[in-house]
Amino acid sequence: MSHSTVPRTDTEAEAKNNRPAARGGAGSAKQPPAAGQSLRLRLKRDRVLLLMTLPAVLLVLLFNYVPILGNIVAFQEYDPYISDNGVVSILNSPWVGLENFQRILEDSAFWNAVRNTLVLFVLQLVLYFPIPILLALLINSVVRPRVRAISQAILYLPHFFSWVLVIAVFQQIFGGAGILSQLLRAHGYDGLDIMTDPGTFKFLVTAESVWKDAGWGIIVFLAALASVSPDLYEAAAMDGAGRWRRMWHVTLPALRPVIALLLVLRVGDALTVGFEQILLQRDAVGPGAAEVLDTFVWWNGVRNQDFGYAAAAGLVKGVISLGLVLAANKVAHLMGEQGVYKK
Repeated sequence: MSHSTVPRTDTEAEAKNNRPAARGGAGSAKQPPAAGQSLRLRLKRDRVLLLMTLPAVLLVLLFNYVPILGNIVAFQEYDPYISDNGVVSILNSPWVGLENFQRILEDSAFWNAVRNTLVLFVLQLVLYFPIPILLALLINSVVRPRVRAISQAILYLPHFFSWVLVIAVFQQIFGGAGILSQLLRAHGYDGLDIMTDPGTFKFLVTAESVWKDAGWGIIVFLAALASVSPDLYEAAAMDGAGRWRRMWHVTLPALRPVIALLLVLRVGDALTVGFEQILLQRDAVGPGAAEVLDTFVWWNGVRNQDFGYAAAAGLVKGVISLGLVLAANKVAHLMGEQGVYKK
């Protein structure tokens, strides 16, 4: 028994278990890389993942970051007709410094577009943002899977409609010759044309956005609700919590990180309130009520060929949007949430 490989005491067994495996032996296992390893070793370890993400990174650089260099025309009196080559046109266009930005500060049309943009953002934040949350809670409370699936399909469907079709549907309902006006005239009342009323335009745009995209917005919240453990609901029910108590103390805390993230992103997108949607209805109500920053940039840059001035307006919008994202993310950190990025 002296040559047996079985340890004779507990001390020998513990020593054998703690003994490092021989290098190159059959029982040796590859140890995970240390946390503080060099950049070269980490690149070698993750080379397959890096190669997989390389095409996506190149596309982002090509279509999102390279065009940022074109903002230089905001400091020029840019003339694209100098050459067929856009780079040559930029290099040969005269510099005007901050003249375009000075024109923006003195342009009442620009400030009117800013005001309309902010009003639409506040309305959509107050009236539109909570609706996907409420719809997600409502669908999540449905017991029958078939009813839930049909409800989701009906709510998702308008998202796939183009804005041309959405506005055509609203025109057929709320236009001067729409169903609502015809019904009022049939009962002896005056008809109404909400589609061409500047006073109600901001509410009309918000209603169109809710009808088109609210159903699609509940996808994220339903995914967050699906990750909530049923044990939490059962424990709350055993403690005597009713349906509303369970929603307040279990469901909403589970949605809080997602709500904070989407709210930060929504604030960062505050100055973009739907270019195509508003452009299609701009002529019907006039620029006084429908002009927003995106349509202002398009009208001056594409229609009026004032490219430098339009680029300056777009650059101002981008800087303000970045500031709003950073501010909203800071508020999310103060509330204990992660936001777009960690501290």
